[in-house]
Amino acid sequence: MDASVDRIARPWGSRTPYGRHEPWPVRVDTYLEEGVEPGSVQRWVQAASILHSDGDAMDIAVVDGRMAGVRGRADDRVNHGRLGPKDLFGWQANASPDRLTRPLVRRDGHLTGCDWATAMDRIVARSRELLEKRGPGAIGFYTTGQLFLEEYYTLALLARAGIGTPHLDGNTRLCTATASEALKESFGCDGQPGSYDDLDHADAIALFGHNIAETQPVQWMRVLDRLGGPDPPRLVCVDPRPTRVARTAAVHLAPRLGTNVALLNALLHEIIRTDRVDHAYIAAHTVGYEELVSRVKECTPEWAAAICDVPAARIGEAAEVLGTADRLLSTVLQGVYQSHQATAAAVQVNNLHLIRGMLGRPGAGVLQMNGQPTAQNTRECGADGNLPGFRNWQNDSHVADLARVWNVDPRTIPHYAPPTHAMQMFRYAEQGSIRMLWINGTNPAVSLPDLSRVRSILSQDRLFVIVQDLFLTETAQLADVVLPAATWGEKTGTFTNADRTVHLSDKAVEPPGEAKPDLDIFLDYAARMDFRDKDGGPLVTWHDPESAFEAWKRCSAGRPCDYTGLTYDRLRGRSGIQWPCTEQTPEGTERLYTDTIDWAHPDVCESYGKDLVTGAADDAVEYCSLNPDGKAMIKAASYLPPHETPDAAYPFQLTTGRTLYHFHTRTKTARAPQLNAAAPEVWVEVSAADAAALGLDEGDLVEVTTPRGALRGRLRTTGIRPGLLFVPFHYGYWDTEAGHGPGDGTPARAANETTITDWDPVSKQPLFKTAAAALRLVERGNGRSAPAPTTTASAPFRAGAVPSTTGGTSALAGQAGDTDGEEGEGNKEDEDGREDREDRGKGQVEGDSE
Repeated sequence: MDASVDRIARPWGSRTPYGRHEPWPVRVDTYLEEGVEPGSVQRWVQAASILHSDGDAMDIAVVDGRMAGVRGRADDRVNHGRLGPKDLFGWQANASPDRLTRPLVRRDGHLTGCDWATAMDRIVARSRELLEKRGPGAIGFYTTGQLFLEEYYTLALLARAGIGTPHLDGNTRLCTATASEALKESFGCDGQPGSYDDLDHADAIALFGHNIAETQPVQWMRVLDRLGGPDPPRLVCVDPRPTRVARTAAVHLAPRLGTNVALLNALLHEIIRTDRVDHAYIAAHTVGYEELVSRVKECTPEWAAAICDVPAARIGEAAEVLGTADRLLSTVLQGVYQSHQATAAAVQVNNLHLIRGMLGRPGAGVLQMNGQPTAQNTRECGADGNLPGFRNWQNDSHVADLARVWNVDPRTIPHYAPPTHAMQMFRYAEQGSIRMLWINGTNPAVSLPDLSRVRSILSQDRLFVIVQDLFLTETAQLADVVLPAATWGEKTGTFTNADRTVHLSDKAVEPPGEAKPDLDIFLDYAARMDFRDKDGGPLVTWHDPESAFEAWKRCSAGRPCDYTGLTYDRLRGRSGIQWPCTEQTPEGTERLYTDTIDWAHPDVCESYGKDLVTGAADDAVEYCSLNPDGKAMIKAASYLPPHETPDAAYPFQLTTGRTLYHFHTRTKTARAPQLNAAAPEVWVEVSAADAAALGLDEGDLVEVTTPRGALRGRLRTTGIRPGLLFVPFHYGYWDTEAGHGPGDGTPARAANETTITDWDPVSKQPLFKTAAAALRLVERGNGRSAPAPTTTASAPFRAGAVPSTTGGTSALAGQAGDTDGEEGEGNKEDEDGREDREDRGKGQVEGDSE
């Protein structure tokens, strides 16, 4: 047992080492608020994490009708009882005194309180007016990655078949649209091939742009425990920052931003050149290998080194690990998804596995990871630009089948063109064709790129904005109607994590004031709009979460994400279950593609694919000519330079990203005292070489400028690759004095003041990691420290260390050269923690090892 472990200073807790092919030992993590003892907890209510994509199962402690803490669920397949810092502390935001507790409507330019009938009457009246005068294309819905499955499915039905609009997307467009698209490009359909359990069996783990230690901390605990046991895996890390993963890896590659495709083509070149290829698997299960061989023939490590600023020898070392692994697991996240040529790069990771035959076996798989807790559900339910059940919008029989499930005419469901992606929706709103935008559970006034533009769009008089959320966010402050929503722990529903594990989260406490579950709000809207099916009956035939889940099961039947073997009773009181789960597979399906590629046949595939350069959609004829038998598709891609590159005025590359202690725009995590104290304010990371060249020191207040805008933050000197700046994107303005952002007297601190309106042509995911930037001193820090954690990738640079996996190009020096020294490690795990942090948080965290 580890009692009173400080899970801010030691976020991954203590180790429970285990060997390859052994089960991960249990360690139950618990946090109870000060004064609450385990024996005084009146009820423990089943739930799972809502603050990342792990799907960590937990129980909520209830005392006198309020949440009083959480504990991990020992028997859950995902976390074996462990919880990360956001799991342990983030629930406290639910009881924040500034929760929205009643609807608000805009009167005379100000938001004022009202009752639900008044708010809903305004929404319904505007909806009907726009439908009559402008048609369904005047209405758009922008949702989140944090609702429950039942809510997404209801939203998809009322938007697609009730309103009839093609304008429905989620903020998952910002984080994992590329994951979905890459899986469709390679396998014809969405759905993660691998499983978290592959971490127990792999002898090599490659992480491409995936800072798993901070984005999925519980799975990093699993990796650390494997590394501490017998027969540990070799790690390959591709990341421009010295993350915990990078410091632990056997090979760390820190490429120049925007060059992922060049690096991956060189890795493929080496694997093919050394004939570490499973030719029998390729012949039996794939098409396109010859084109790949031709495309990467000249992509040598030396060629890639010149583009990526990574030593050629290190590329060779990485290829050796990938090519000789007995069982290789690869994971991918935002360092690929939000970068130049995002889908093309993610597809090349799939290609690594296809040419090596590394699919469908324990330890051999790929996880195109998610960034949000219910991102998978948006994709399954059709709330993110897809049709529900992974149906193909270009396939008339798929549309007809969905129309049968919904009992509507197929012409009701818009499929005359691709569903509108989020960036295009905001452009339509800017141009005036979308006149009503319903935003729920997300904060685009901080999370979208080029924020001055976003604020101007949301502030238009002609655009009617509805915001459904927990707090008066920066976006809610610009709304015409604000609806107070219930959240996790205050409602019941299911959600699915990044490896297809379905969990049930039960209601533990009542929501505050008049706040309502999102499902109830959508059902109320559907009833007030009197949406009908083709026989004149109610379009929405369910009334609560469980009946909505049963309706979803009928929609999923026979599709890749088949839920028909699941029920609330089966999910309650036990470990999560992975879809597909059917009568034939009642315990779920741990891995896909164990025997064959199941969903790539032209008749059943979710997508006919797209051109990896232009994003142009292929049609059925093209797809059939390439892949008539429904095999996996090896799609080659050539490297293309990024759209925006450094120059004399903007000599740096700028990347944005996350920190371990916060989630999205901090609307929840900043209201948890321990998490906020760990990372209370924005900072700017720069390499030691670049800081020295500019005469900058730790703690200096600096300004980062791009052609779009600027932000200010305290400087942290780290082991980041030279020529690169990093800024966490979490920080907006709701907790500042003005509260609204630049223009209201608030200094700019949001990273997205600087990012570019640009997106991947295939996935339409915004490119947050491609801006050119300048850096200047505003005022000296005079010994101040940057408000950045020392426990994470933001650890300060260790004197005398140099980055070991880049060519060493400084944005200011203009010269490159290979370096072989050790990179800065910051503090070791057991020594981590900001020594001067006074607020460690009250209460106790325990880790019981069994």
